[in-house]
Amino acid sequence: MLAGIVIVFLMVLLLPFFIQRIEQNLEIFLLLMGLLAAAISGILNLGAVAGVFKNSLLYMITAAVLIAGMLFKFLRPRIKLGIEGMLRLIPLPVFICLIIIMLGLISSLVTAIIASLILVEIVHILPLARPDKIRVNIIACFAIGLGAVLTPLGEPLSTIVISRLNQHFWYLYQQVGMFIIPGIIAMGLLGGLMVRKGAPMQDLPDSEAEAVETYADVIVRALKVFVFVVALEFLGAGFKPLVDAYVVFLDSRILYPLNMVSAILDNATLAAAEVSLKMGRAQLVAILMGLLISGGMLIPGNIPNIISAGKLKIRSSEWARLGMPLGGALMLIYYFILFVI
Repeated sequence: MLAGIVIVFLMVLLLPFFIQRIEQNLEIFLLLMGLLAAAISGILNLGAVAGVFKNSLLYMITAAVLIAGMLFKFLRPRIKLGIEGMLRLIPLPVFICLIIIMLGLISSLVTAIIASLILVEIVHILPLARPDKIRVNIIACFAIGLGAVLTPLGEPLSTIVISRLNQHFWYLYQQVGMFIIPGIIAMGLLGGLMVRKGAPMQDLPDSEAEAVETYADVIVRALKVFVFVVALEFLGAGFKPLVDAYVVFLDSRILYPLNMVSAILDNATLAAAEVSLKMGRAQLVAILMGLLISGGMLIPGNIPNIISAGKLKIRSSEWARLGMPLGGALMLIYYFILFVI
């Protein structure tokens, strides 16, 4: 059984980079792999399927993407005028820096979903060529993924950890805030530094101009997010025997780098398996930082990645080109901070 789960894991990790048809239909591929992993683990039955579709978060995420998408489409001309007005007063790199920091800091209060929806609408409008938009978006998703953990409102991972440890609302802020907030600020500074001077959208080459989004596109994107989240539910359940057998009992110095598997798995599932009342603060911080950082490396790593990749049509290889080295660098920096200093 475990050998089969490992094979599925490697397929999920590698195939989207080498087979274009899979990359173009990532949601369906992940759903099929999730069903396969669940079948190999022996948990694929009507009860398990019903459990996935009883998860209220699935419908909340889809509804948020659909409603916000409709709202932003309706308000897009006004939002565009507002951003253009601000950019006449604030240099573009400074604006990007401030937006990334703001979204990272408020994501724990407005949820990572809402923060990422605001992000993609702003990025969609910014006077940037597509490669710069992708870079800004990926860096901002790292900031949102980090910041969302600070309260139980931000994302399922933080909700699960607070519940598992039976702690108060600001517990995670007290435990990891000193590591998270500098990371968000660093992402903002990096985002501002990595963009070139903006040009008016009409001056961009046709190949880089954004297509006009229709209401049908908004609906299709929401449905794709729905399938994506269902796929992650099955993947998490299917890989749980592997996590339970080889991961949960390891030392935090080993768990920290091993949690890079959250680049393709639901980090809430891993947190539920790893977090325990018996662990100390150092172990908790190491586990959380490993999960949060690596969640930004690839598109399936967290909900902001999924939402923004769908909106901006970012391919897996495009995301990994920046997400993997940036995530790897952050993992090394935080490893030194957590275990060496």
